[in-house]
Amino acid sequence: MTEDESASRPTIVWFRDDLRLADHPALDAANASGRPVLCLFVLEEGTGRRPLGGAAGWWLDKSLAALDADLRRLGGRLVLRRGDPRRILPEVAASTDAAALHFNRRYDRAGSDIDEAVMAEMTRQGVAVSSHAAWLLFEPGAIRTKTGTPFRVFTPFWKAHRPHLAPRPALRRRPDSMSFFEGPAACDPLVSFGLHPTRPDWSGGLAERWTPGEAGARARLLAFLDGDLSRYAAERDVPAAGASSCLSPHLRFGEVAVARVAQEVMKVAAGGELPADASEKFLAEIGWREFAWHLFSSFPDLATHNFQSGFDHFLWREDTAAFQTWTAGRTGYPIVDAGLRELWQTGFMHNRVRMIVASFLVKHLLIDWRQGEQWFWDTLVDADAASNPFGWQWVAGTGADAAPYFRVFNPMAQGAKFDPDGAYVRRFVPEIAGLPDKFLHRPWEVPPLLRLSAAAYPLPIVEHEEGRKRALAAFAARR
Repeated sequence: MTEDESASRPTIVWFRDDLRLADHPALDAANASGRPVLCLFVLEEGTGRRPLGGAAGWWLDKSLAALDADLRRLGGRLVLRRGDPRRILPEVAASTDAAALHFNRRYDRAGSDIDEAVMAEMTRQGVAVSSHAAWLLFEPGAIRTKTGTPFRVFTPFWKAHRPHLAPRPALRRRPDSMSFFEGPAACDPLVSFGLHPTRPDWSGGLAERWTPGEAGARARLLAFLDGDLSRYAAERDVPAAGASSCLSPHLRFGEVAVARVAQEVMKVAAGGELPADASEKFLAEIGWREFAWHLFSSFPDLATHNFQSGFDHFLWREDTAAFQTWTAGRTGYPIVDAGLRELWQTGFMHNRVRMIVASFLVKHLLIDWRQGEQWFWDTLVDADAASNPFGWQWVAGTGADAAPYFRVFNPMAQGAKFDPDGAYVRRFVPEIAGLPDKFLHRPWEVPPLLRLSAAAYPLPIVEHEEGRKRALAAFAARR
């Protein structure tokens, strides 16, 4: 093989949850090699990894289309395949005579096992393989407790990691030009993935709410930095305030690098134009995501097994009717129902409301947290393999750094505190929108003359104090 022929052999960039061109170490390394680049995405099937939920599948469909469009503007394209990467990657490498493979590391146990198998086979074929760090701020295990074990409590975890969070000069913006592989490469049509819902297409609310893709992520980050970040610490728990970053689905699919988000927030904070605690509150939320992934890398069964094994024999209630009432947002508690309807309509739920909604299922109804986690997995556009079960186990009291068993959110008090004028509830529970504020979070107390305006809204599925006492008794018995 001549030197020119060798130089024409492509380098494969294997995209996964990093659907962007900026701040992409694997892509940057491939581009710097001087070889033509072949951009590949594999919809993984038959590997044992958890399949995507419906809302996340909708997002992936749009994000892949956006990435392909971005690559085409540079003169390339995104090659799509579906199946087991352990078969497909060696097949693509052989059919294109690839010289190298670059990818960004992932940290779920099943995913890393697949990656190791791919690396071994590609190396056997004579393909040079390189993996890169891009998904997290810190590699799991890089910083441990004084006894050398993984952190199990968030506060000491973040206290140990936060001082090492500094701007990264190695971050790179989108490439202005690239050399792409122009030879033949088998490619499945995106529509064949079946990610967009049909019969029926329930995604209208998602499309109105979100703009998947790197451009949408960049616009969302800039809007947050320019306005919402300054209000974040003071208003982040108010669902109607709009102070949330709403970056979580963009981070979930890697349309923006978490390091970029942290760096831009620190840059704004350094300018001295933010309230003192605004940036630190937000960075701590990124730290919470980091903590979940560090834990998940060590405990891969987080979505199916109690982190605290003492809950393995807890007697959860089997109540299909109550669970379906909860998913439909018909519990009779407005703040709970507003959250569940927001979720169904938009694929998203405000973080404070997620806690209230989860607490109601686990505590008031005593239904297994795994049922709620699976519902969120299927309906959230930001359903994350680590953060989703981690959050549910935190609320249930079964996880690391969990909420104490006696913490039972009072939905009326939570509604009155965080939605005092009812703006959030009125948006998503329109049948009680006409009630005065003082009855909005307790519609069953409305006087008879006003009751007709809320007649379509159900009575509470369980009385609060009854549910609270039942939960406390059940959890105390477990102890």
